Amino acid sequence: MPVVPTRRSQDELWERNMTAARQFHAREGHLRVPRQHREIVEGELLGLGSFIANARRRAAKLSPERREALHALGMRW
Repeated sequence: MPVVPTRRSQDELWERNMTAARQFHAREGHLRVPRQHREIVEGELLGLGSFIANARRRAAKLSPERREALHALGMRW
């Protein structure tokens, strides 16, 4: 039987990616994530590099709370 991925809301996806970003920042001390980087969070492989690149590209559309959360980790805009 094929495994069907669980559908998640945009807020849930944001939180999973932010967990990956915090984990990367705690380990590396920065948020300069290579575009192809994948981060394992709770056994799930997340495309952290894509998330960071997309967040940077869409910075103007992010809520102030989301921008501040990334800024707190040292996000380069």
